Amino acid sequence: MKASASSPSTASPVSPAHVKAVRGFNRFYTQRIGVLDPYLGSEFSLTEVRVLYELAHRDQPTATELARDLTLDAGYLSRILRRFESRGWLARSPSPADARTSLLRLTAAGHKVFAPLQQKSRDEAAALLAALPETRRTELIAAMGTVQRLLDGAASAPGSRTIVLRDPQPGDMGWVIEQHGALYAREWGYTADFEALVADIAAQFIRKFDPAWEKAWIAEIDGERVGSVFVVRKSATVAKLRLLILTPQARGLGLGGRLTDECIAFARAKGYRKLVLWTQSELLAARAIYKSRGFVRTASERNNAFGKRLTSETWELDLR
Repeated sequence: MKASASSPSTASPVSPAHVKAVRGFNRFYTQRIGVLDPYLGSEFSLTEVRVLYELAHRDQPTATELARDLTLDAGYLSRILRRFESRGWLARSPSPADARTSLLRLTAAGHKVFAPLQQKSRDEAAALLAALPETRRTELIAAMGTVQRLLDGAASAPGSRTIVLRDPQPGDMGWVIEQHGALYAREWGYTADFEALVADIAAQFIRKFDPAWEKAWIAEIDGERVGSVFVVRKSATVAKLRLLILTPQARGLGLGGRLTDECIAFARAKGYRKLVLWTQSELLAARAIYKSRGFVRTASERNNAFGKRLTSETWELDLR
């Protein structure tokens, strides 16, 4: 556990026994999760993987932002970023606000390197929990939440947010349909035909859901639903990404990329060779996410749909 740099100097004296208990827990937990070894059996250190994670889930951060939020020495972070750039995993572009500042993003090659690390981390966390009965898992997660809440002063500060990606629950599909209908009508002028299409997709997902090959995520911020995405089996080798949406208040937090990354990692872990999706050319934010993850546009077609003249596009990602 790392002490907060902003801890007040006027705090009451700490018991040596309490210090010993914290240090003992640190030794136990770091050994249990393998922090002292190359992370997840890879060539990366824990710090390098954390930097990869932040690059994969943020919308073009700066090096200054990463150093600040990860409490890393600027020189050390700079060396990590240079290494990533030399491997072709990192790209830089001038900030529109200040040309002297670079915006950072993972390339398609960088996402390809990070995806298996993310999946292995999930697998190891699942294996850690699998050894416990359900009641003990709930107890453990609650205890972790208590530790984080007590030590992280920012967690209780105004404006802080708790972001969760979870499995759908009863009522969520109705929310997904309603959000698509309302948001696309308000922002893009789509008719109720689009809401009907989403309702059909959601109904088919519920009726034919195959948990071995398909998955959906609902994104929440502070317990409020703000987004969704689905992976649907199209064939033995092809999966389809569907119903990616974020409410306006959830934009700018990297959630769209994070939901897309979950789909890619799931499809790759299941052995699919290709992940495909269908979108419209005017949905620039979504298209930017897909392109940054290595999706390639393979087809486009002009058509009249949802009360508009649209250019529909098919995008594909080779997972091999």
